[in-house]
Amino acid sequence: MLSKMKQAGLLAACALAAGGCKEAPQVQVATEYEVMTVAPTDRTLSSAYSATIRGRQDIEIYPQVSGTLTKVCVVEGQRVKKDQPLFIIDQVPYQAALRTAEANVAAAKASLATAQLTYDSKQELYKQNVVSEFDLNTAENSLLAAKAQLAQMQAQEVNARNNLSYTVVKSPSDGVVGTLPYRVGALVSSSLPQPLTTVSDNSDMYIYFSMNETQLLELIRQYGSKDEALKQMPEIELTLSDKSQYAQKGKIETISGVIDPSTGTVSLRAVFPNGGGLLHSGGTGNVVIPVERTGALVIPQSATFEIQDKRFVYKVVDGKAQSAPVAVTRVNGGKEFIVDEGLASGEVIVAEGVGLLREGTPITPKTAPAAAPAEAAAAPADTAATAADNQTKED
Repeated sequence: MLSKMKQAGLLAACALAAGGCKEAPQVQVATEYEVMTVAPTDRTLSSAYSATIRGRQDIEIYPQVSGTLTKVCVVEGQRVKKDQPLFIIDQVPYQAALRTAEANVAAAKASLATAQLTYDSKQELYKQNVVSEFDLNTAENSLLAAKAQLAQMQAQEVNARNNLSYTVVKSPSDGVVGTLPYRVGALVSSSLPQPLTTVSDNSDMYIYFSMNETQLLELIRQYGSKDEALKQMPEIELTLSDKSQYAQKGKIETISGVIDPSTGTVSLRAVFPNGGGLLHSGGTGNVVIPVERTGALVIPQSATFEIQDKRFVYKVVDGKAQSAPVAVTRVNGGKEFIVDEGLASGEVIVAEGVGLLREGTPITPKTAPAAAPAEAAAAPADTAATAADNQTKED
């Protein structure tokens, strides 16, 4: 009997508890979102183009005479001055050829002197009617032939002397030595499949890159003409292959006047100083060109979300979230977007937390920051007074 009374009491307590829970009011916490009004502003866009790096001069060095390399005077990567020896080719045969040419010149001079004496003698004898005019003309022709022979021998001497000088291959300009595919003992000639080396003038570097026809037209329209673009375009930056930013800025010097029909692109050349020697001919990187945009609608990346490669924002329409597709351009490293299509100035969008929203979600803009400390201290006293009044009324 006692057991049944306990069970009944427990059931009654549960019923009362359940009734009390049903009577408790459900409190819904409204979520606040940060919103922003879209307004036009100015931004600088950065367009990147793949680029190749070349020295101001990349001179391929080929020998002008044939022979065996007897000495390599430089090492790869060495900085050289103009007329500094790079290679020496076997000089023995060319020294012999020069001596032969010099001997031939000496013999030709002797022959000329003899012919001159003969002609002078014939002239005197002709005046005395001792020899005929034929003998005089023959002596004169021999003299002319001796002069021609001397000129020929002198030309051969010059050629032999030049060939001997060509055995010392010198740098045609200041620069840096490239690879050295040939070593001492190699047989070289002017018809080599690859040069002895390449000397690159790296004091300033040429950066070559391309842009398509649409980008070129946009550039020309922005500045009015190609010449004005070259004059007014701001300095550009260079991102190296390791993603680092080159410390010094460059300037675009030339824009090709011909569009390559096979690629639809036009070639541009910029120049960058290379005092520290960080840039090397043959390297690669990316040219970064700043483009000013005025009156652009800029929104933070956090205000957008992506579905199937399409980007959306939530507009605040009649206090509710309404999704809208937008076309954007990345700026500021992707932290901001310039809206090309989809938004108009004056529209209000949700600026953050869009990943938690759904279509039609009520939007409560975030309120102003919390009250000052003095106001916050007064709040508990007011609350206590209100509680006291309520207690009095209940009594």
